[in-house]
Amino acid sequence: MKKTFYFLPLFLILFHSTLNFGQAFSKGADVSWLPQMEATGYQFYDVDGSKKDCLQLLKDRGMNTVRLRVFVNPNDDKASGHCSKDETVAFALRAQKMGFRIMIDFHYSDSWADPAKQNKPAAWAKLPFDQLAQAVYNHTFEVMTALKKAKVKTEWVQVGNEIPGGMLWPDGSTNNWKQLGILLNKGYDAVKAVDKSIKVIVHLDEGDNNAKFRTFFDNATAQNVKYDVIGLSYYPFWVKKDYTETIANLAFNLNDMVTRYNKEVMVVEVGGEYDKVQNTKELLEATIKAVKDVPNNKGLGVLYWEPQGEKSWSHYSLSAWQADGKPSPALDAFKE
Repeated sequence: MKKTFYFLPLFLILFHSTLNFGQAFSKGADVSWLPQMEATGYQFYDVDGSKKDCLQLLKDRGMNTVRLRVFVNPNDDKASGHCSKDETVAFALRAQKMGFRIMIDFHYSDSWADPAKQNKPAAWAKLPFDQLAQAVYNHTFEVMTALKKAKVKTEWVQVGNEIPGGMLWPDGSTNNWKQLGILLNKGYDAVKAVDKSIKVIVHLDEGDNNAKFRTFFDNATAQNVKYDVIGLSYYPFWVKKDYTETIANLAFNLNDMVTRYNKEVMVVEVGGEYDKVQNTKELLEATIKAVKDVPNNKGLGVLYWEPQGEKSWSHYSLSAWQADGKPSPALDAFKE
């Protein structure tokens, strides 16, 4: 009798924890540059000057999620290459062992894909469309299978990166929505063939631009595009405005996407100026609040893009790292 009394509450506690793990708010970062930063000798330090693993520094600041990009056949450039299948699997496994949740971001390119460029991988450049669509499936399936074999539990997968104009141009441009819909569904199907529980994200930039999102996702709906989550980037810097001028628009758009399409939402990229620490901290606090305020737990999380990518190494001014190798106090916004 005594054993049963103690066993049952413990079982219920464990069961309850398992049920709620996937519902925890995601706070994290895309840190795909990190292996190359380490390979080039960059050192990371805590505020007391002690040398520390960058992932531990992020975890200490409340982060629980890592996002990793995947290129198809990348070169060895430290900043715009790497991120191959094998590198991604190894890094995902390392992060998972430290307790991080995993998001994978398929660019479907040999290097950066974003609103300004959605270049096909060189090996796919001359494929007829039906073979191009199959290449999307095969590449996605191959990477996801490799992650599964390594016992990486992936929670989210982006099919494309910032694709307001489509992907794999010109075939998958928004000038040809029928073909874009086929390509997106090939990616979705490949992910679900490996693990049906993974949530598939379709991702656009300018998360405060409701008209852009409605135009894209109305077309996606018309083409029966399959996805689970709407991913948003939010960078006031790139539209030359302070976050105070655009945060209400972000909040409106988050709620509108949930209501209009019955999908979950997630800010999968955010960033502020590295040398405006207080402003960036407030930007992050406001973004986290906007996502958490989405009703019915439909706002899944907020991820900073390459916070550790200190400017002297990356030449990127929206990191959240200091010149002395220490994390910016702005990242304290991710602490509870």
